[in-house]
Order: sequence, then C-alpha cells, then structure tokens
Amino acid sequence: MTEQTSPAAARTDAPGATYAAAGVDIEAGDRAVELMKQWVAKATRPEVVGSIGGFAGLFDASALKRYERPMLATSTDGVGTKVAIAQAMDRHDTIGHDLVGMVVDDLVVCGAEPLFMTDYIATGKVHPERIAAVVKGIAEGCVLAGCALVGGETAEHPGLLGPDEYDVAGAGTGVVEADALLGADRVRAGDVVIAMAASGLHSNGYSLVRHVLLEQAGWQLDREVPEFGRTLGEELLEPTRIYSLDCLAVARAAEVHAFSHVTGGGLAANLARVVPDHLHARLDRGTWTPLPVFQTVAEVGRVAVPEVEKTLNMGVGMVAVVPPESVDVVLSVLADRDVEAWLLGDVVERTAEHETGATLYNSYPTAG
Repeated sequence: MTEQTSPAAARTDAPGATYAAAGVDIEAGDRAVELMKQWVAKATRPEVVGSIGGFAGLFDASALKRYERPMLATSTDGVGTKVAIAQAMDRHDTIGHDLVGMVVDDLVVCGAEPLFMTDYIATGKVHPERIAAVVKGIAEGCVLAGCALVGGETAEHPGLLGPDEYDVAGAGTGVVEADALLGADRVRAGDVVIAMAASGLHSNGYSLVRHVLLEQAGWQLDREVPEFGRTLGEELLEPTRIYSLDCLAVARAAEVHAFSHVTGGGLAANLARVVPDHLHARLDRGTWTPLPVFQTVAEVGRVAVPEVEKTLNMGVGMVAVVPPESVDVVLSVLADRDVEAWLLGDVVERTAEHETGATLYNSYPTAG
C-alpha cells in the first residue's frame, strides 16, 4: 500500500509558518512597550510596586489599613465609536484620556477614590508610535484622576481588525470607607441637584453624531464650523472631563448624598439611578444653555429633543445631589477648581404624575 501524503507535507522545501507571516509582529509590540514606558512612569502612586513589564500590576494594599471598613469599587468601560474619529484624524493622544474619564468617574460616584487602572488595546497591526500615543493619553488621564496605571495589554488581531483599526478598554479600582459610601439611600426630599459642566460630547452618543453629521449631512472632519470655533474633528475629539478629584474635594468639604456620572442614556436617566423609588428629581432646562455641538446635532439631523437628551449629555457631565446647607460650599469648591457648576434642580416626593425618577422641564435658553 502506498502511503498517502498531503501536498504540504510533500513540499519539504516550503518555508515554515511564522507568527509574523500570520500578521503578528512581536518586535513592534516590544517597541511599543519601550515607547510607552516614559508615560506609564508618570501615572503612579506610592503604593505601586514594581514597574511595567511584569505579568501583573502590583499595588500595596497595606495602604488600606487606615480604613475602618474599606469598600473596594471597580468599574470597566471603553470609549465607544469615538475611536473612529481618532483613527480618521490620525490623532491618538487623547482617546486614552477619554477612557480614564469613563472609568474613574464611575468609581467616584459612590465616593470611591480611584487607586489604579489597567488598559487593553486591541489592534489589527501594532504601530508602536500609535500605541504609545494612546497610552500617553491614558497615563495623562490617570494623573488628572489621581490614580496609577499599573498595567495593560496590547493585542494584535490581524484579520479581525484592519491594520489601522483599534479599540480600547480599561478597568479601574477604587476605595471608599463603608460609612462614607454615597448613593440613593442617602438622598432625601428637599435635596438640591448641582450640575457640573461637560467639556463637550465626552464619549457617548458618537454613533448618533457620526450618523447625523458625517453620513447624513456629509460633513468632513476638517470642516470649519463657526459655532464651534474650530473644525468638526477637533470638536468631536475634545477630551472627556475627568471629575474624580473635583468630586472627592467636594465630598471632603461638604455633605454630599450622591453623585451621578452622565454617560450613555443622558442626564435624566443617569440621575434616576441614584434617586430612590419614592422620590423624584426635577431638572430645569432653563438653568443652562447646551454647548453648540448639541444644538448642531439636533438641528442638522432633525433629532427631537427627547431623543437627543436620552443619547447625549447636553453639556452636563457630572451631577451632585446635596442637602440645601451644602450648596454654597459645593459651588465654592467647584469654582476654586475651575469647574463650571450651577443649581440644576431639586428632589421632591414622588407622585403619580412622575413616571420616572428624574425629568427635565422648561425649555433651554436661546443662545446669544
């Protein structure tokens, strides 16, 4: 009987397969690590043990001994389709800043101090300078948040992502004293709702924004938009405001019952998450004028106000719910920290007319 051999086995002179031939460049990954080291070194805390290059990031938990009952908080997130704007503009040093904001500002909502973050970058092809730019933004965001970047992973996925495509995600850990935990159980009727201004769209609703402005209207990212005072692309890449240290400063200075990070779902829906079932938050649209980008999306796309409000933050990135006697101190602390803030509404007993935990009423002031 003649032995059967496959064509591949018969071609003994054929070159063997390699990881590089499959599209994964280990040397490029090593180069990216070398480039990012300088930025990771800036995003540290005294509790961090070791340096970049290990299999796991280490954080000295003995620092938590000063807590009576430390509660660890954890959060994970990404930046959605905002990465498509960064890729189209070939600017990658701000998207990491957005990632940090999305993670740490979820942590601080319960009163937790962000301690450390890790990141994950998946890309079709490792471009070392590009990966380093992304990590630079993450590190700079961590510095603004007061937390450390203790590790991360860059994964090359040829065939799954295009050579110039990537996505980013991150996870963070924070700590709060158990008796300082903030949330719905602290909120009372008569509380005042204070808004903190957003820097722009932040990192939510970009599927709607891209659909309206880029696909339907056909606008180019280099289009100068007078209302923005810059190009469309520059407006869309405006980094997310990071509020963690601002919120912690407020909580140290005055009594705070809850914070709400305004992300996907909009202002009312996110605030409702920290309002108990028997209460209702009333938010007055007449107290602020949304940034021009929100009006532009609504007008160009003929998007109804309720639809845009449940998708975009409308210029409010973080909300504090405080007792009336804390209002002056909170506003003063935020002003000292250059955070624009204002009285947004109040909390009342819920009645049959309130279908949800928070609603907006009145109309936005006319710009100009």
